Amino acid sequence: MRRERILVYFLVGLLVVLQYPLWFGSGGVLALWRLNREIAAQKADNFGLHERNAALEAEVGDLKRGYDAIEERARTELGMVKKNETFYQIIDVLPRAQGTK
Repeated sequence: MRRERILVYFLVGLLVVLQYPLWFGSGGVLALWRLNREIAAQKADNFGLHERNAALEAEVGDLKRGYDAIEERARTELGMVKKNETFYQIIDVLPRAQGTK
């Protein structure tokens, strides 16, 4: 009876020793889960960057093909106006605070 109990403890201990690297080692299950999460995050980042690159590619194509995109950028970013055009700038006035006149 005593030998059987010692044998059982020995086998359980051996099982624990053999399972430890599987779960907690550098190539274990926990490390694999962490890597899978990092891969998913990197894929999401890559997708966003791919979308941004596609938009920039389309914009470069527009700028190479025609003057409409160049004119639009000049008007919005640089405030340029064509010859014989009148530029009007409308400024919103913030309403006065209540109680002050």
